[in-house]
Formats: sequence, structure tokens, C-alpha cells
Amino acid sequence: MNKIEKLTSVLNYLKDAFVGKDEIIDLLGISLLAQENAFLLGPPGTAKSAIVRLLSDCIEDGKNFEYLLTRFTEPNEIFGPFDIRRLKEGELATNTEGMLPEASMIFLDEIFNANSAILNSLLLALNEKIFRRGKENRKIPALMFVGASNVLPEDETLNALLDRFLIRVKCDYVNPDLLEEVLMAGRKLERRDPTEKPVIHPIDIQELQQLTRNVDLSPIIKQFVDLIHNLRNTGVNISDRRAVKIQNLIAASAFICNRTEAITSDLWVLKYIWDNEEQMEILAGVIDTIIEKDEAANAHPQAMFNKVPNPEELMKEVNLLTEKWESGDLSFEEQNVIKDKLRYVQTRANWIKKQEHKQHLLTEIESLWQKMLQTI
Repeated sequence: MNKIEKLTSVLNYLKDAFVGKDEIIDLLGISLLAQENAFLLGPPGTAKSAIVRLLSDCIEDGKNFEYLLTRFTEPNEIFGPFDIRRLKEGELATNTEGMLPEASMIFLDEIFNANSAILNSLLLALNEKIFRRGKENRKIPALMFVGASNVLPEDETLNALLDRFLIRVKCDYVNPDLLEEVLMAGRKLERRDPTEKPVIHPIDIQELQQLTRNVDLSPIIKQFVDLIHNLRNTGVNISDRRAVKIQNLIAASAFICNRTEAITSDLWVLKYIWDNEEQMEILAGVIDTIIEKDEAANAHPQAMFNKVPNPEELMKEVNLLTEKWESGDLSFEEQNVIKDKLRYVQTRANWIKKQEHKQHLLTEIESLWQKMLQTI
């Protein structure tokens, strides 16, 4: 079994254990290959911690660090205490054994509880994978950081923390129709022999990360540039630095599919670079429209996975957008957000199989477009 097959085996093991979480698990695999950090947003009880913990357990001989942050978390709890023996000798050094600076997989739950005492050190660790404390300055062997939270940050000072996580994934409760499978998988996971799980070594992942950098992005680079301009025009803030890093995600999507060149459908990863929940729909609408035209073989499974839209849910969304538009007193930016959402709903409506439902919905959407034109 080669190294990429080992990683795929680990991801499949996680999917078998966590029903309905394929999207999250695939994105963690992409982040791991791209050596980029991932952020999970969702309420308690949606298996965020359990998924990351099992992934960490499958990385054999790797040191894992997991911590639940509170407003009162001190640097010692994350980076380690000062070394008393060396302090007596007049040297200020940190004992990092078993702490974040020595870990290969790092999971920080409730990441936005980070306080000012640890924020600067944490930002440097996330961005540069460097631990700095006083005169100490060392490289962190982290393969990937995963952060999680129930909510997005409201304090602007914490936006820099979210910015350090390139991939952002919504982690919800699974579809009620899958609940029986979830219960059975949960029981099966409890009875599993831990020695039977597939494993991969940190050095294997490091080699895969280097190989991912060799993927040829030239076939899609023009599309990627056009897409970045398009998304910026719709209000999605993508800095040049983030655009450069996103290339690593595209390459990882191609590499995990055993391709040496990127194809259009690899742009699916851009659906997960949102800053807020409103942008999720905008990104999905823009990017799904592009990648659904790609007929190339060997696309990543998540690229072609468009959830079948519910006509009733889409109609509710159209009614809500109509109410917002008719309420008046909308700023230019608020009008553009409504238009972007309507375009997304219109794209989704075209995937409805039942013709009468589709036609009724498209008629209501066209009616709202006409109202918007009359307002201009």
C-alpha cells in the first residue's frame, strides 16, 4: 500500500465511523495534504472533537495535543511551564514536553476564547508554525492545526485568528433520515479494537505534503484568477496571501485523486473559504455553476456532490428574500447580498427534477428579479 492509499484508508475508516460526515472528513484530508489549518463551526454534539481525535489516533507515533480554551487559559497550559531547573541556572526556557510546540496534530476547541495572554503566540504558531517566547524561537512540527467553535467571533480582534484557518467547515447534526445509521456506527465504534485501525506515520504525511506541491496548476490557473476576481466583486474578501495558499488546497484535491494536474472541478475547495455564514451560499452558487460543467474523469467525489435541493426550502428562501427587498431602506451592499443569494437559489432551482416544482420556483424568482429592476 503506497502512502496516498494509506491516507485514503484512514479517511475511509473515519467515514465509516462517522455517518454523514464525509464532507468534513474529506476536507480534513485536503487540509492535511495542503499543510493548511482547518476550522470547524457547529453546535456541541456534532462530533467535531471525536472526528479530529480519531484522525489523530490514526497518525501513528505522532504526538497529539488537544485543549479546550477558556477566557482564563494561560500560556503555560498551551505551550508548557517554565523549566524550573534551568530557571535556577538563570536561563528562561519552557518545558514543552507533551505540549503544543512538540505536537504533530493540534486541536484547539472553542478557539475564540483565546485571550490576549496567548493570542500573539497562538497567531504566530498558526501562521508560521513557530513557537516564540522571550528569547526562545523554535519550529513547531505540526502537520495541521484544527480549531473549532460553536460560534463565529464577534470581537474584531479575533478575526485575525479565524484568518489563520484557510478551510472553514460547517458541522451540523446529520440528516434525521440517517439517525439509525449514526446510532449503529456509534455502537460499532465503541466495540472496535483500536489495534485494527489503519495508520499512517507523520513522515509519510510530510512526504505527501511535499509531493502535493508538485501538482501542475497551469490547466486551471486562468479560471482560478477569474474566479478570485469574481468572488472579490461579490464581497468575499480574498487577500493575495489567501489566494496563494488556496492553490495548495486545489493541488491537494488533485493529488488525493492520483492526478498530477489540476482540473476545473478541483475548484470545489473554494466553497470553504467563507468568513461568515451568508457567504456559504454565495460561494456555493458561484463555484457549483463552474464545476458542474466539468466532465473530466477522476474528479474528487466532493466536487460532484451537490445536495438535491428541497423545493419547499428554496421557496421559503425566495419568499424571505422578497420580504427583505420589499422592506426598503436597503444599502447598496445589502441589495447586492440579496441579489447574490437569489442567483444561488436560481442555480439550485435548475437542479430540481420535478418539472412543475422547478417551473413554479423559477417563475417566483423571475418575479423578484423584475421587482429589483423596477427599483433601479
